[in-house]
Amino acid sequence: MKATYSQYILDFKQASGTSRGVLKQKETWFIKLEDQGEWGIGECGILRGLSCDDRPDYEEKLQWACDHIHLGFEVLYSELKEFPSIQMGLETAFLSLTSKDPYCLFPSKFTNSKDSLPINGLIWMGDHAFMLKQLEQKLAAGFDCIKMKVGALDFDQELALLKTIRERFSKDEIVLRVDANGAFSPDEAPSKLDALAAFDIHSIEQPLQAGQWEAMATLCNNTPIPIALDEELIGVFDTSQKQALLDEIKPQYIILKPSFIGGFRGSQDWIDLANARKIGWWVTSALESNVGLNAITQWTFTLSPKGPQGLGTGSLYTNNIDSPLVVENGYIGYDKTRNWNTI
Repeated sequence: MKATYSQYILDFKQASGTSRGVLKQKETWFIKLEDQGEWGIGECGILRGLSCDDRPDYEEKLQWACDHIHLGFEVLYSELKEFPSIQMGLETAFLSLTSKDPYCLFPSKFTNSKDSLPINGLIWMGDHAFMLKQLEQKLAAGFDCIKMKVGALDFDQELALLKTIRERFSKDEIVLRVDANGAFSPDEAPSKLDALAAFDIHSIEQPLQAGQWEAMATLCNNTPIPIALDEELIGVFDTSQKQALLDEIKPQYIILKPSFIGGFRGSQDWIDLANARKIGWWVTSALESNVGLNAITQWTFTLSPKGPQGLGTGSLYTNNIDSPLVVENGYIGYDKTRNWNTI
Protein backbone atom coordinates (compact mmCIF):
# COMPACT_ATOMS: atom_id res chain seq x y z
CA MET A 1 0.00 0.00 0.00
CA LYS A 2 1.19 3.50 -0.88
CA ALA A 3 0.14 6.71 0.89
CA THR A 4 0.72 10.31 -0.19
CA TYR A 5 -0.47 13.67 1.08
CA SER A 6 -1.07 17.07 -0.51
CA GLN A 7 -2.12 20.54 0.57
CA TYR A 8 -5.13 22.40 -0.82
CA ILE A 9 -6.02 26.06 -0.15
CA LEU A 10 -9.72 26.91 -0.17
CA ASP A 11 -10.70 30.50 -1.00
CA PHE A 12 -13.75 32.01 0.68
CA LYS A 13 -16.26 33.69 -1.65
CA GLN A 14 -16.36 36.54 0.83
CA ALA A 15 -14.36 37.21 3.96
CA SER A 16 -16.15 35.42 6.81
CA GLY A 17 -16.07 36.97 10.27
CA THR A 18 -16.02 35.16 13.60
CA SER A 19 -15.14 36.33 17.11
CA ARG A 20 -11.62 35.01 16.41
CA GLY A 21 -11.10 37.15 13.32
CA VAL A 22 -11.87 37.25 9.60
CA LEU A 23 -11.26 34.21 7.40
CA LYS A 24 -10.29 34.63 3.74
CA GLN A 25 -8.64 31.28 3.07
CA LYS A 26 -8.78 27.81 4.60
CA GLU A 27 -5.87 25.38 4.44
CA THR A 28 -6.65 21.69 4.24
CA TRP A 29 -4.76 18.48 3.47
CA PHE A 30 -5.65 15.28 1.62
CA ILE A 31 -4.30 11.78 2.21
CA LYS A 32 -4.55 9.38 -0.71
CA LEU A 33 -4.09 5.62 -0.41
CA GLU A 34 -3.35 3.28 -3.31
CA ASP A 35 -3.37 -0.51 -3.13
CA GLN A 36 -3.54 -3.04 -5.97
CA GLY A 37 -5.24 -0.66 -8.37
CA GLU A 38 -7.72 0.66 -5.82
CA TRP A 39 -7.57 4.07 -4.17
CA GLY A 40 -9.05 5.97 -1.28
CA ILE A 41 -9.02 9.57 -0.13
CA GLY A 42 -9.46 11.35 3.18
CA GLU A 43 -9.32 14.98 4.29
CA CYS A 44 -7.31 16.22 7.24
CA GLY A 45 -9.36 19.28 8.09
CA ILE A 46 -7.08 21.35 10.29
CA LEU A 47 -8.20 24.88 11.21
CA ARG A 48 -5.27 27.08 12.14
CA GLY A 49 -5.67 28.84 15.45
CA LEU A 50 -8.32 26.43 16.70
CA SER A 51 -7.37 22.80 16.03
CA CYS A 52 -5.34 21.27 18.85
CA ASP A 53 -3.03 19.80 16.21
CA ASP A 54 -2.11 23.23 14.85
CA ARG A 55 1.56 22.55 15.53
CA PRO A 56 4.87 23.22 13.72
CA ASP A 57 5.35 19.48 13.19
CA TYR A 58 1.96 18.95 11.49
CA GLU A 59 3.27 18.29 8.00
CA GLU A 60 6.08 16.19 9.45
CA LYS A 61 3.44 14.03 11.17
CA LEU A 62 1.51 13.69 7.90
CA GLN A 63 4.67 12.43 6.24
CA TRP A 64 5.25 10.02 9.12
CA ALA A 65 1.74 8.61 8.74
CA CYS A 66 2.28 8.07 5.00
CA ASP A 67 5.71 6.47 5.58
CA HIS A 68 4.19 4.08 8.14
CA ILE A 69 0.93 3.30 6.36
CA HIS A 70 1.89 -0.40 6.42
CA LEU A 71 1.16 -0.39 10.17
CA GLY A 72 -2.55 -0.23 9.40
CA PHE A 73 -5.31 2.03 10.65
CA GLU A 74 -5.60 0.75 14.22
CA VAL A 75 -1.94 1.32 15.07
CA LEU A 76 -1.79 4.66 13.27
CA TYR A 77 -4.97 5.91 14.94
CA SER A 78 -3.55 5.11 18.36
CA GLU A 79 -0.20 6.73 17.59
CA LEU A 80 -1.84 9.92 16.28
CA LYS A 81 -3.95 10.71 19.34
CA GLU A 82 -2.71 14.30 19.48
CA PHE A 83 -3.47 14.83 15.77
CA PRO A 84 -7.25 14.36 15.48
CA SER A 85 -7.51 15.85 11.99
CA ILE A 86 -4.97 13.32 10.70
CA GLN A 87 -6.88 10.57 12.50
CA MET A 88 -9.97 11.74 10.65
CA GLY A 89 -8.18 11.84 7.30
CA LEU A 90 -6.82 8.35 7.72
CA GLU A 91 -10.11 6.92 8.97
CA THR A 92 -11.87 8.33 5.92
CA ALA A 93 -9.12 7.25 3.52
CA PHE A 94 -9.21 3.64 4.74
CA LEU A 95 -13.02 3.59 4.46
CA SER A 96 -12.74 5.08 0.98
CA LEU A 97 -10.16 2.49 -0.09
CA THR A 98 -12.40 -0.43 0.87
CA SER A 99 -15.60 1.03 -0.60
CA LYS A 100 -16.93 0.14 -4.05
CA ASP A 101 -17.15 3.86 -4.72
CA PRO A 102 -14.31 5.83 -3.06
CA TYR A 103 -16.73 8.66 -2.25
CA CYS A 104 -19.59 6.47 -1.01
CA LEU A 105 -18.35 5.54 2.46
CA PHE A 106 -21.66 4.78 4.17
CA PRO A 107 -24.21 3.50 1.63
CA SER A 108 -27.70 4.55 2.69
CA LYS A 109 -30.89 6.23 1.53
CA PHE A 110 -28.84 9.43 1.66
CA THR A 111 -26.21 8.30 -0.85
CA ASN A 112 -28.96 6.74 -2.96
CA SER A 113 -30.60 10.18 -3.25
CA LYS A 114 -33.68 8.95 -1.36
CA ASP A 115 -33.33 11.01 1.83
CA SER A 116 -31.60 14.12 3.19
CA LEU A 117 -30.65 15.87 6.42
CA PRO A 118 -31.96 19.17 7.81
CA ILE A 119 -29.20 21.72 8.38
CA ASN A 120 -28.91 25.19 9.85
CA GLY A 121 -28.25 28.28 7.76
CA LEU A 122 -25.12 30.09 8.97
CA ILE A 123 -24.94 33.88 9.26
CA TRP A 124 -21.41 35.30 9.53
CA MET A 125 -20.43 38.36 11.51
CA GLY A 126 -20.45 41.76 9.87
CA ASP A 127 -22.29 45.05 10.11
CA HIS A 128 -26.05 45.04 10.61
CA ALA A 129 -26.84 45.46 6.91
CA PHE A 130 -24.51 42.62 5.90
CA MET A 131 -25.93 40.22 8.48
CA LEU A 132 -29.50 41.19 7.56
CA LYS A 133 -28.73 40.51 3.89
CA GLN A 134 -27.43 37.04 4.78
CA LEU A 135 -30.54 36.41 6.85
CA GLU A 136 -32.81 37.33 3.94
CA GLN A 137 -30.84 34.97 1.68
CA LYS A 138 -31.13 32.07 4.14
CA LEU A 139 -34.84 32.59 4.66
CA ALA A 140 -35.40 32.81 0.90
CA ALA A 141 -33.46 29.56 0.50
CA GLY A 142 -35.92 27.77 2.77
CA PHE A 143 -33.95 27.46 6.01
CA ASP A 144 -36.04 27.22 9.17
CA CYS A 145 -33.04 26.96 11.50
CA ILE A 146 -30.66 29.94 11.56
CA LYS A 147 -27.30 29.98 13.32
CA MET A 148 -25.84 33.41 14.02
CA LYS A 149 -22.35 34.29 15.20
CA VAL A 150 -22.37 36.67 18.17
CA GLY A 151 -19.79 38.22 20.47
CA ALA A 152 -17.33 40.19 18.36
CA LEU A 153 -19.45 43.15 17.27
CA ASP A 154 -21.67 45.62 19.07
CA PHE A 155 -23.91 43.42 21.21
CA ASP A 156 -26.87 45.78 20.82
CA GLN A 157 -26.62 45.40 17.02
CA GLU A 158 -26.65 41.63 17.39
CA LEU A 159 -29.71 41.84 19.61
CA ALA A 160 -31.36 44.15 17.10
CA LEU A 161 -30.92 41.57 14.34
CA LEU A 162 -32.40 38.85 16.53
CA LYS A 163 -35.30 41.17 17.31
CA THR A 164 -35.84 41.68 13.57
CA ILE A 165 -36.09 37.92 13.10
CA ARG A 166 -38.48 37.43 15.99
CA GLU A 167 -40.73 40.26 14.88
CA ARG A 168 -41.27 38.34 11.67
CA PHE A 169 -41.07 34.72 12.78
CA SER A 170 -42.01 32.91 15.98
CA LYS A 171 -39.89 30.17 17.56
CA ASP A 172 -42.23 27.63 15.94
CA GLU A 173 -41.43 29.06 12.51
CA ILE A 174 -37.69 29.76 12.81
CA VAL A 175 -35.27 28.06 15.21
CA LEU A 176 -32.49 30.42 16.32
CA ARG A 177 -29.08 29.19 17.42
CA VAL A 178 -26.24 31.53 18.36
CA ASP A 179 -22.51 30.82 18.56
CA ALA A 180 -20.29 32.97 20.76
CA ASN A 181 -17.03 31.10 20.06
CA GLY A 182 -15.98 31.78 23.67
CA ALA A 183 -16.41 35.55 23.36
CA PHE A 184 -18.06 36.27 26.74
CA SER A 185 -16.33 36.63 30.08
CA PRO A 186 -17.71 34.75 33.11
CA ASP A 187 -18.81 38.05 34.66
CA GLU A 188 -20.74 39.35 31.66
CA ALA A 189 -22.13 36.04 30.36
CA PRO A 190 -25.19 35.80 32.69
CA SER A 191 -26.55 39.22 31.68
CA LYS A 192 -25.84 38.61 28.00
CA LEU A 193 -27.61 35.25 28.10
CA ASP A 194 -30.56 36.91 29.83
CA ALA A 195 -30.72 39.46 27.01
CA LEU A 196 -30.53 36.76 24.35
CA ALA A 197 -33.20 34.67 26.05
CA ALA A 198 -35.82 37.32 25.22
CA PHE A 199 -35.69 36.09 21.62
CA ASP A 200 -36.49 32.40 22.23
CA ILE A 201 -32.98 31.17 21.44
CA HIS A 202 -32.70 27.39 20.95
CA SER A 203 -29.11 27.25 22.25
CA ILE A 204 -25.84 29.13 22.53
CA GLU A 205 -22.53 27.54 21.57
CA GLN A 206 -19.51 28.01 23.80
CA PRO A 207 -20.36 31.28 25.61
CA LEU A 208 -17.07 31.15 27.57
CA GLN A 209 -13.56 30.36 26.42
CA ALA A 210 -12.71 26.68 26.79
CA GLY A 211 -10.93 25.45 29.89
CA GLN A 212 -12.99 27.31 32.50
CA TRP A 213 -14.82 24.23 33.72
CA GLU A 214 -15.98 25.66 37.04
CA ALA A 215 -17.31 28.88 35.51
CA MET A 216 -18.96 26.99 32.64
CA ALA A 217 -20.57 24.54 35.09
CA THR A 218 -22.03 27.44 37.06
CA LEU A 219 -23.34 29.01 33.87
CA CYS A 220 -24.87 25.74 32.60
CA ASN A 221 -26.59 25.25 35.95
CA ASN A 222 -28.22 28.69 35.88
CA THR A 223 -28.60 29.50 32.21
CA PRO A 224 -31.85 30.75 30.64
CA ILE A 225 -30.66 29.32 27.31
CA PRO A 226 -29.42 25.73 26.73
CA ILE A 227 -25.63 25.73 26.36
CA ALA A 228 -23.77 23.65 23.77
CA LEU A 229 -20.08 22.89 24.25
CA ASP A 230 -17.94 23.14 21.12
CA GLU A 231 -14.34 24.29 21.57
CA GLU A 232 -14.49 22.75 25.05
CA LEU A 233 -14.17 19.28 23.51
CA ILE A 234 -11.01 20.09 21.54
CA GLY A 235 -7.85 18.54 22.93
CA VAL A 236 -9.69 16.23 25.33
CA PHE A 237 -8.40 12.85 24.19
CA ASP A 238 -8.96 10.20 26.86
CA THR A 239 -12.35 8.76 27.75
CA SER A 240 -11.74 9.46 31.44
CA GLN A 241 -11.11 13.14 30.62
CA LYS A 242 -14.28 13.29 28.55
CA GLN A 243 -16.29 11.76 31.39
CA ALA A 244 -14.86 14.24 33.88
CA LEU A 245 -15.65 17.19 31.63
CA LEU A 246 -19.27 16.19 31.06
CA ASP A 247 -19.82 15.27 34.71
CA GLU A 248 -18.47 18.59 35.99
CA ILE A 249 -19.91 21.01 33.43
CA LYS A 250 -23.21 19.17 32.76
CA PRO A 251 -23.98 20.96 29.47
CA GLN A 252 -27.33 20.75 27.77
CA TYR A 253 -25.68 19.87 24.42
CA ILE A 254 -22.33 19.01 22.87
CA ILE A 255 -21.31 19.71 19.29
CA LEU A 256 -19.30 17.14 17.38
CA LYS A 257 -16.70 18.20 14.83
CA PRO A 258 -15.01 14.96 13.72
CA SER A 259 -11.93 16.74 12.33
CA PHE A 260 -11.29 18.25 15.77
CA ILE A 261 -12.05 15.27 18.02
CA GLY A 262 -10.56 12.19 16.38
CA GLY A 263 -12.78 11.37 13.44
CA PHE A 264 -15.89 9.21 13.61
CA ARG A 265 -14.42 6.98 16.28
CA GLY A 266 -13.64 9.89 18.57
CA SER A 267 -17.04 11.45 17.88
CA GLN A 268 -18.85 8.22 18.68
CA ASP A 269 -17.06 8.08 22.01
CA TRP A 270 -18.47 11.51 22.88
CA ILE A 271 -21.95 10.49 21.67
CA ASP A 272 -21.99 7.39 23.86
CA LEU A 273 -20.97 9.41 26.92
CA ALA A 274 -23.51 12.14 26.14
CA ASN A 275 -26.36 9.69 25.60
CA ALA A 276 -25.60 8.01 28.94
CA ARG A 277 -25.97 11.41 30.62
CA LYS A 278 -29.03 12.53 28.62
CA ILE A 279 -27.01 15.32 27.00
CA GLY A 280 -28.14 16.29 23.50
CA TRP A 281 -25.79 16.61 20.54
CA TRP A 282 -25.51 17.45 16.89
CA VAL A 283 -22.77 17.22 14.25
CA THR A 284 -21.04 20.16 12.60
CA SER A 285 -18.47 20.35 9.86
CA ALA A 286 -15.37 22.47 10.47
CA LEU A 287 -14.95 24.27 7.14
CA GLU A 288 -13.67 21.19 5.32
CA SER A 289 -13.82 20.92 1.55
CA ASN A 290 -16.59 18.83 0.03
CA VAL A 291 -14.41 15.73 0.47
CA GLY A 292 -14.51 15.98 4.25
CA LEU A 293 -18.05 17.36 4.32
CA ASN A 294 -19.24 14.41 2.23
CA ALA A 295 -17.74 11.88 4.64
CA ILE A 296 -19.11 13.67 7.71
CA THR A 297 -22.59 14.05 6.23
CA GLN A 298 -22.81 10.40 5.16
CA TRP A 299 -21.71 9.26 8.62
CA THR A 300 -24.10 11.66 10.36
CA PHE A 301 -27.04 10.29 8.38
CA THR A 302 -26.35 6.79 9.76
CA LEU A 303 -26.86 8.16 13.29
CA SER A 304 -30.49 9.22 12.63
CA PRO A 305 -29.79 12.50 14.45
CA LYS A 306 -32.43 14.79 15.91
CA GLY A 307 -32.85 18.30 14.55
CA PRO A 308 -30.81 20.36 12.08
CA GLN A 309 -27.11 19.60 11.79
CA GLY A 310 -24.30 22.08 11.04
CA LEU A 311 -23.39 20.77 7.62
CA GLY A 312 -24.02 23.69 5.28
CA THR A 313 -20.48 24.98 4.73
CA GLY A 314 -19.84 23.52 1.28
CA SER A 315 -20.96 26.65 -0.57
CA LEU A 316 -18.51 28.99 1.16
CA TYR A 317 -15.65 28.59 -1.32
CA THR A 318 -14.91 29.64 -4.88
CA ASN A 319 -12.71 26.61 -5.53
CA ASN A 320 -14.35 23.78 -3.62
CA ILE A 321 -14.24 20.31 -5.16
CA ASP A 322 -17.37 19.68 -7.23
CA SER A 323 -19.45 16.95 -5.63
CA PRO A 324 -22.94 15.42 -5.56
CA LEU A 325 -23.75 17.31 -2.33
CA VAL A 326 -26.66 19.71 -2.78
CA VAL A 327 -28.40 22.08 -0.38
CA GLU A 328 -32.08 22.78 -1.04
CA ASN A 329 -34.80 24.21 1.20
CA GLY A 330 -32.68 23.90 4.34
CA TYR A 331 -31.66 20.28 3.70
CA ILE A 332 -28.41 18.72 2.48
CA GLY A 333 -28.79 15.85 0.04
CA TYR A 334 -26.76 13.75 -2.36
CA ASP A 335 -27.52 13.93 -6.07
CA LYS A 336 -25.88 10.80 -7.40
CA THR A 337 -26.26 12.03 -10.99
CA ARG A 338 -23.61 14.65 -10.26
CA ASN A 339 -19.93 13.79 -10.55
CA TRP A 340 -16.90 14.46 -8.39
CA ASN A 341 -13.89 16.42 -9.55
CA THR A 342 -10.70 14.40 -9.66
CA ILE A 343 -8.24 15.43 -6.97
